[in-house]
Amino acid sequence: MGTKFPDYVPPTQIAYRPDGGTTLHLRKCRLAVEVGDGRWAEHVFDQAVVTLGSMDDNDLVLADDTVSRYHCRIYQEDNAYVLEDLASTNGSFIDGVRIKAAYLAPGHAVELGNSRLQFQSFDEEVHITPSEEERFGGIIGANVQMRKIFGILEKIAPTDTTVVIEGETGTGKEVVAQTIHQTSHRAEKPFVVFDCSAVPANLIESELFGHEKGSFTGAITARQGLFEMASGGTIFLDELGELSLELQPKLLRVLETREVRRVGGLRAIKVDVRVIAATNRKLEDEVREGRFREDLYYRLSVVRLFLPPLRDRREDIALLVRHFLRVGRFNRDAQGNPRLNGLGHQVLEALRTYDWPGNVRELLNVVERACSFAETDTIELADLPPHLLDQSHMQRLQQLKPQLLQPEGVDGVEDLGPFKDAKEKWVQSFERDYIRALLERNDFNISHAAREADIDRKYFRKLMKKYGIETPD
Repeated sequence: MGTKFPDYVPPTQIAYRPDGGTTLHLRKCRLAVEVGDGRWAEHVFDQAVVTLGSMDDNDLVLADDTVSRYHCRIYQEDNAYVLEDLASTNGSFIDGVRIKAAYLAPGHAVELGNSRLQFQSFDEEVHITPSEEERFGGIIGANVQMRKIFGILEKIAPTDTTVVIEGETGTGKEVVAQTIHQTSHRAEKPFVVFDCSAVPANLIESELFGHEKGSFTGAITARQGLFEMASGGTIFLDELGELSLELQPKLLRVLETREVRRVGGLRAIKVDVRVIAATNRKLEDEVREGRFREDLYYRLSVVRLFLPPLRDRREDIALLVRHFLRVGRFNRDAQGNPRLNGLGHQVLEALRTYDWPGNVRELLNVVERACSFAETDTIELADLPPHLLDQSHMQRLQQLKPQLLQPEGVDGVEDLGPFKDAKEKWVQSFERDYIRALLERNDFNISHAAREADIDRKYFRKLMKKYGIETPD
């Protein structure tokens, strides 16, 4: 990690390097306030807007009678910081010059009333390495791309950085947003969700920003909007790409000023919110087609996360299923104990060969359905929905699944004997053929075969010994 002091500071962003690595650039500013006797108190901020004044709800509170209640603000604009005076009584000065709005450069001296400050901006560069953990908050994954995302979230979650989460429907964008909120300093404050595709276009402005009494037909009382309700916490704007062009400038203004104006209202209301947005559309394409404003796109795209589809992280399916069975209320009996404890190897292979157009959400639905149909404590093939086992998927499954041989000493049904004995013979036959087939498929590499079977290597060897299966010399 290194800290640099360039003439301009690039916005907080993720850079994907040609070598496959990931670098996170965190844009920050430092304000040093003179407190007397040559001493300075330093304050570091990473948010897009920093307010300064004597009132307690400012980001930097100055206990100075000559400083106005809301004296000025410092905000990010492209690759620079701007100081804007907010009609203060005694004015804002940069290097002795009174300004209304001016760019700040590293090292500038700022005077607000009798208070003296020094401004510094810097780019904190963090090289992201994949996390060694298989989960971060509520997010589950051993896939390397998921573990890279965990590494990014560890750095940006504690900040107030705006985040856009992109990915196909069902990849878990809301879970990521919740995790960012829960691992931030805003965790005790509200987490408010707004689905831009679920509300009629003519009501979205009122929902987001609120309205005053009588502002439109049916507005019989004044009402807070979701930005006000989320103040102090996080607002999650789902399906952002569905937001109409007419409303996009109003959202942009809120992001820039951290103020909302209710429908029919004249007063600007300050809000302290972190904004996280999600979309299953490619916003660059939306900008190119004229359906999404370019300035809003750049304001939102401080940090962009791309969630991989489930078909690109098939190794996570077993982890996810075990997690769903462990926490799902659908897998509890009347006493609250788990009903199902696992799934058969054939089931796991069937799940891994399916392409999951609905991603993690579809997998959860399949597991919940299987729990309803299961007659034992394990999910079996018969418990899966038919579309997972259509002819094409069954053909792919057969590439791994061995053809079960008739148990030794059994010539026909009449020789099977009691149910318990017959079942044991067939299970042994399956285990013997399954282990042999996996070894042949993996060139008799026991570690690879055990990993593909999703069982412990020692247990795999135990099964080999049980059935007298040996690897060639």
